[in-house]
Amino acid sequence: MKQALFNESATGRNKFRYLLPALAVTGAFGLLISFTSQPATVAEQDTETDSLQILNVSVPEPVVRDFDAIKQEGVIRMITRFNSSSYFLHRGEERGFEFEFARRFAEQHNLRLEVVIAGNNEEPIDLLNAGRGDFIAANYSITQARQQYIAFSSPYNIVEQVLVLREGEPVPYSLSELEGAVISVRRGSSYFKTLKQLQRDYGYGFEINVLPEMWDTEAIMFAIADGEFDMTIADANLFQAASNYISGITTGPVVSGNEQIAWGVRANAPELTDQMDRFIAGHFSISDADLMPRRSSFMNVLRQRYFDNRPATYTVRSYNSHRVTGYEGLFSPYDRLVQPLAEEYGVDWKLVLAVMAQESRFDPYAKSRMGAIGLMQIIPRFSPYEEHELWDPEINIREGLRYLRKHLDHYSYMDEDSRLAFALATYNAGMGHMADARRLTVDRNRDPNNWDDVAQSLLLLMQPRFFSQARFGFVRGTEPVNYVTEIKRRYNMYQNMALFASEDPILQRRDSLSFIP
Repeated sequence: MKQALFNESATGRNKFRYLLPALAVTGAFGLLISFTSQPATVAEQDTETDSLQILNVSVPEPVVRDFDAIKQEGVIRMITRFNSSSYFLHRGEERGFEFEFARRFAEQHNLRLEVVIAGNNEEPIDLLNAGRGDFIAANYSITQARQQYIAFSSPYNIVEQVLVLREGEPVPYSLSELEGAVISVRRGSSYFKTLKQLQRDYGYGFEINVLPEMWDTEAIMFAIADGEFDMTIADANLFQAASNYISGITTGPVVSGNEQIAWGVRANAPELTDQMDRFIAGHFSISDADLMPRRSSFMNVLRQRYFDNRPATYTVRSYNSHRVTGYEGLFSPYDRLVQPLAEEYGVDWKLVLAVMAQESRFDPYAKSRMGAIGLMQIIPRFSPYEEHELWDPEINIREGLRYLRKHLDHYSYMDEDSRLAFALATYNAGMGHMADARRLTVDRNRDPNNWDDVAQSLLLLMQPRFFSQARFGFVRGTEPVNYVTEIKRRYNMYQNMALFASEDPILQRRDSLSFIP
């Protein structure tokens, strides 16, 4: 692909923004106003800082963590929002345009992608600069206000911002018809800046209803459909995705063009930014011939999957989500079945789901090459139940809980984090292999109660000179080590998402989520 045209950003950092021609259209969608991407003058920047400084940033200085440190750790962390386009769970599996695009970047660099969900009252820039994540990926527009604190990758999408209103209401031809209208947006969104600039530059008489940060764009569109708000602003691609499963909303005039979507990066991480720019260049560019976007086949697949005619059931917030098992919930098809059973055994239900996701991907008919069966992958010869009984989801979950409880109790003298790691590893590898690994850890003059030391011994037990001396012989040590890492990651994610759901203005309305603590 040909490289797009670049120019330096308004902050003077070596960041790039695509140059697109200014556009003006009239007709069914009314007036399109395009803001130039040329660097602002000092006076212009001062004016915007005075009137449009809208970010509540408390961590302006970034920690030092560039691509070399990320590669050394083997993990890159994506800061995002929990919604139906950026990141969500579908039958327990992680989904979302931003998630899949970022995962492709991580895979190309042999990195594990971890997701950090910005809470309702958390500023993503603070999470980034504090080092809790490495980049922001949330349909994030490049704005001058944000560029005061962070850098940006090359854009990977160009979008228009459109007025969204309730279906059946009179659709204005242009913004000049909105005298006295109330438009609801978050203060921290790029839409607030757009509306303030329109009022300043054109004197439009609409009112801005500033909402708390918990109201993301998707939640506001749901509320408009319900009659709670009258209007909002949304990126056209987000409206297109939402309109597949939110009935009762429509679009009015285009209010801004040339909005560039990119990944937010710490300003002192030029190597990471450079790697991202190289990756994005392979998937998105602007044609020299007609100045139109050109996208890779992978990018087009993602756009089709998440924005173009997506089935209504493929969303996290659909009011009428398809009930496959009768136990559907926020995380999986078995939330409501697991909850009372987990409480009975004194185990966090979200931990049980994290184990289930790793063991069977929520497939009740899963069977491993070792003969483990069902949701929790129980081996029949070690269970008092007959094999045909273990195919029953409730019985299978009960057996899995019995083993989990047993292992957690066995390591009850450890601190909570170590106890969890050892219990999970034992669930995966068995008591015998774990005993071998701990004995080897002692022989190596390491701590048998330290998970990192024992994990290293599990890896050593893949080598003949070590497993030949072990009571239970060879163990595929990478499996329990990766098993613990993945389940703990997913468990933490479920905990964060449960907390988010308890505060989310849309998810609160769903009776199916009334169990969220």
